[in-house]
Amino acid sequence: MLLVRFATPSSPQASVGVLDGDTVTTLDGAGSLAELWRLPLASLRSVVESASGPVLPVDGVSLLPPVDGGTEVWACGVTYKVSEEARVEESERSASVYEQVYDAERPELFFKSVAWRVVGDGEPIAVRADSRIDVPEPEVAVVVTAHGEIAGYTVCNDVSSRTIEGENPLYLPQAKAYLGACAVGPGVRPAWEVPHPYALPVSMSITRDGADDWSGTASTSQLRRRFDELVSFLVRADVFPDGAVLSTGTCLVPAAPWTLRTGDVVRIEVGGVSALSNPVVEGVEAMSWLAGARDDVRLRAAP
Repeated sequence: MLLVRFATPSSPQASVGVLDGDTVTTLDGAGSLAELWRLPLASLRSVVESASGPVLPVDGVSLLPPVDGGTEVWACGVTYKVSEEARVEESERSASVYEQVYDAERPELFFKSVAWRVVGDGEPIAVRADSRIDVPEPEVAVVVTAHGEIAGYTVCNDVSSRTIEGENPLYLPQAKAYLGACAVGPGVRPAWEVPHPYALPVSMSITRDGADDWSGTASTSQLRRRFDELVSFLVRADVFPDGAVLSTGTCLVPAAPWTLRTGDVVRIEVGGVSALSNPVVEGVEAMSWLAGARDDVRLRAAP
C-alpha cells in the first residue's frame, strides 16, 4: 500500500488515495496529504484503512510527488560513514567540520524544499549550470505528522552540487536547495507496513546514453543515527502544522570527479518502500514549468 497524490485529466486539482496493486482508492474527505499529516497517527491509520471512495485504475491517473500544502522537506547530512567520507573529500578547506558532525550529539539538519518545488517519479531533476560536479543522493525519507510521529517512509533524491558545497560549508543552501534539486515519491509507505526500518536495502543505478554508468547498494543498517532521533531534533524547536518530510541522509555517493549529465536517468529503490526514477536536465529554464503547475496539476509532466 502507498499513500499517493494523483491527477486526473478532468481536474486541475490533485486527489489523494491509496495505491494497492493496479488500482487507486480515493480517500473521501481528504483533500490533501497535508490534511492527513495533521492527524495523530492512530486516527490517520483509521482514515487510510477505511478508504472507500471511487476506485480508479492506476494507469488512468498521473501520480504526483507526495508533498503538498504547507508540508516542508528537510534533510539530514553526514548520517552514514560514506557521506562523511565524501564530504571530507570534496571540501577544500573545512573537512574537519564534517568529521566532527558525524560523531556529534546534534545531527546536521537543513531545509530542502517547499512542496511545490518537489518533483515526483518520472519528472526531471536538475543540475546547476554554475557547478562542475553534481550528484544524486539516494535517501530514505520519513514522513512526520504535526504531532512528531513517523507516519511513513518514502524515497528522496537529495540532488547536490559537490562543487559549491566543497568551496565553503556556508554555501550549503546553494548546493542543496534550488529548482530541480528535490525528488520524492512515488508514494508514502505507511509506517505500520514497515516492520524493520533499519534493515531496508537501498540501491541506485544511473543510466547514460542507454547503458548503465554507475550503480551501488547499501542498507539502512549502516545508519549512524535512528530515525526517531533525527525527528526529535527536527521538532525540538519548531512546529510543522502540515507535517514534514525528513530525508535521513545518503548512503551512496559516486566518487569525484564523477558528475551527473543532461540526459542521465537516476533510479533509486528502497526495498519495502518504493522506487523513484528521474531524468536529468540542466538549469533553471528547464524546470520553469514547475511554477505553472502550482495552480494546475495537469501541467505536471516531463517537458
